[in-house]
Amino acid sequence: MHRRRPRYPGRNPRKFEHKYKELRAGEYPEAAAHIEARGKTLAGSHRPIMVAEILEVLAPKPGERGVDCTLGHAGHALALLERLRADGASGQLLGLDVDPLELPRAGARLLAAGHGPEAAITVASNFAGLHGVLESLGWSGADIVLADLGVSSMQIDNPDRGFTFKFDGPLDLRLNPQRGVSAADWLAGVRPARLEATLRDGADEPRAARLAAAMVEARAKTPFRRTKVLADWLRAWSDPATPREEVERFVRRVFQALRIAINDEYSALETWLRNLPGCLNPGGRVAVLTFHSGEDRRVKAAFREGLQQGLYSAIADEVIRPSPEEQRANTRSSSAKLRWAVRAEEAKLSASGGVPEV
Repeated sequence: MHRRRPRYPGRNPRKFEHKYKELRAGEYPEAAAHIEARGKTLAGSHRPIMVAEILEVLAPKPGERGVDCTLGHAGHALALLERLRADGASGQLLGLDVDPLELPRAGARLLAAGHGPEAAITVASNFAGLHGVLESLGWSGADIVLADLGVSSMQIDNPDRGFTFKFDGPLDLRLNPQRGVSAADWLAGVRPARLEATLRDGADEPRAARLAAAMVEARAKTPFRRTKVLADWLRAWSDPATPREEVERFVRRVFQALRIAINDEYSALETWLRNLPGCLNPGGRVAVLTFHSGEDRRVKAAFREGLQQGLYSAIADEVIRPSPEEQRANTRSSSAKLRWAVRAEEAKLSASGGVPEV
């Protein structure tokens, strides 16, 4: 039976739900290829970033055990499993994700690629809980660990998740919409000092104090319940002489800072970094993709401290960035930074992980 295409106003679909050729890319491969050739990410999907560089620094070997701490769309996981399971080897990959909506979809992609539960183990967990998950599986550690700290495109693009300001939707921003408070509720009650700190640390906002005071004053008259309401207010608050591109970057940074606060991302990252050496087998390799300075500073400092303490035998001297070709092919990769570390063979750890024994 012929199914008529969805109708939408204008020549091109603008709303997320109207982008049926992207959401059903398998049925429209030519249209999907055309969109990706323009450096765009298909709606409802995700393009893994710096796959070749990650494979180079992690050097996964057949039969090893690996962890993808932020499974997302499973793009990195599929590339890792191809190496871990090469030549009929029985390598395994543990995939963690806190998003209850995307985790089963990622698991289905892994299964469709031929990786059953004996090869690809998926667990609903924040990556901060990696040490406990490994213990529950009976793993002494992992040979390779990857953490991609970026938000997946599936979350960004869907207005119902409240991550994007390009379309109107509920101001939510939770990676797990079943837990915690939404950004709207958080903004309604946050104190000015906390909001100021959030904007300074999560958005690198030099006007954090003034912006926080203005937002607290404005919320009494205009509650920030929708993404469009907040984005429009931020644009209006900006200096009219500021170029439009810079204003949009400012709005994006504020949304980013709120997301970090809502999901307690810095605390999760710090816990993970503290326990990370104890999650790696001797000689194990870890790679971390960060997307803003607050994340990168924490990873850089933890790796340097671990090297000084003898927990790591080597760390990245310089940050690795996407190639110009990848940045042109996938514009969302432009802010990515990759760092790596190798656990020392004789590292002395406490029972909980990363603190050296005295």
